[in-house]
Amino acid sequence: MQLTFTDLTPGARAHGLAGDGAVEIILVEPHGENVATVTWRDSAGVLASRLVYEEDLAGLKIEVAGRNWTFDADADEFLLASEARRLSMAHLFDPLLAVNASAIDPLPHQIRAVYGEMLNRLPLRYLLADDPGAGKTIMAGLLIKS
Repeated sequence: MQLTFTDLTPGARAHGLAGDGAVEIILVEPHGENVATVTWRDSAGVLASRLVYEEDLAGLKIEVAGRNWTFDADADEFLLASEARRLSMAHLFDPLLAVNASAIDPLPHQIRAVYGEMLNRLPLRYLLADDPGAGKTIMAGLLIKS
């Protein structure tokens, strides 16, 4: 789509007037049908102007104005994403998250073994062995869930 001088309006952001960055058009003064003086402000706040001829319009690009933030996303997807983020950071606020999120009631020696010994030395591999009925499955589950 070919730009015209009517597309160069004050407040519009244009690429190609000065360098590679976008500039904000401040004033457009037409001098007939084929030329206009365009005054703009760059990102540093410096004002500049130049004559723009009709053939120069092909090298210009006007940014489409839009909102930076929209609030039109699906509410269910937002809830899912925020809950996933909350759960990914929950261990920072609740060090015993696996115990509190489980449907079991671990005994004190199981909590001490997992949170006091195993998690502190996590790069190591373990052989979890104890007496029959001591809750090795529960300790393994807490270690995996942590």
